Amino acid sequence: MLYPLIRKFFFALDAETAHGIGMSGVDLLNASGLAGLLAKPVAPCPVDVMGLRFPNPVGLAAGLDKNGDHIDGLAKLGFGFLEIGTITPRPQDGNPRPRLFRIPEAQGIINRMGFNNAGVDKLLENVRAAEFPKKGGILGINIGKNATTPIEKAAEDYLICLEKVYNDASYMTVNISSPNTKNLRELQKDDALDDLLAQLKAKQEQLAEQHGKYVPMALKIAPDLDDTQITAIADALRRHRMDGVIATNTTLSRDGVDGMQNGNEAGGLSGAPVFRKSTDVLKKLSTALAGELPIIGVGGILGGEDAAEKIRAGASLVQFYSGFIYRGPDLVSEVADTLANIMKKSV
Repeated sequence: MLYPLIRKFFFALDAETAHGIGMSGVDLLNASGLAGLLAKPVAPCPVDVMGLRFPNPVGLAAGLDKNGDHIDGLAKLGFGFLEIGTITPRPQDGNPRPRLFRIPEAQGIINRMGFNNAGVDKLLENVRAAEFPKKGGILGINIGKNATTPIEKAAEDYLICLEKVYNDASYMTVNISSPNTKNLRELQKDDALDDLLAQLKAKQEQLAEQHGKYVPMALKIAPDLDDTQITAIADALRRHRMDGVIATNTTLSRDGVDGMQNGNEAGGLSGAPVFRKSTDVLKKLSTALAGELPIIGVGGILGGEDAAEKIRAGASLVQFYSGFIYRGPDLVSEVADTLANIMKKSV
């Protein structure tokens, strides 16, 4: 009940400024032991995915906490897992502000952040200072490439990040689908994807031996894929024995927001307008994979029924970011309750 009142204040501010204040507020409530003011109790619903046991299937998508500055505060809101990043080898400022735009009438957000982050070493400092991972919380770390790294050398950036985060991550996500780093989505294409996944899997096997533990690795894909591309990506995921896939990132489409205030800003569109497109990709990907590896469904979840549709389309877990901005922490418990009921019925 508290969040709708807070949201009016936040939505009167520039989106990126509001984000910073909101995350500081989450930290403050956590430090003062008052996180319960924002969060409702969450239904336990353990699920086993990628060799990990998730206390519930509801996750925070990458992008909200790029540097892992707010892990413990966010963990208190009931998420079954958190994904932080996208992180790059070197710190970078990202694109010029303003670069984050709300479209309230469509419950959408456009961002062109451009992987702004403090670099992988700073993220690891934050992870190691947090209590959530020490207590067994599931923490995904999402990795990318620096904007100044030529696309033909992109694999080098991913390998640097993979090696650095390996021992501190519950799982790792390879982000090749942001529309805000020039040419990044080219890595989703056949030969480029084959080459990247081959190098990453070889590194993962080497690190598993070195650290004496296997850390699963997922690939995050775009919603702007045709059927041929979806089939090709599914084949590559199987061929390289990837552990999971996240469907999907933001879209370049402006369906549902065209002509609205901020609706034609450059960047990736998330929130309710991407739900159908994202879920269609998820469903086709699920069919192409035939259960050979799990899918994390993300894109446009603003209520329990949205998450249920992702599960019915073939997802094993769900994540959201924009829905959290519009609905607040109540969305975590609503989605968890809905999915717990669905999963009990399917047992």
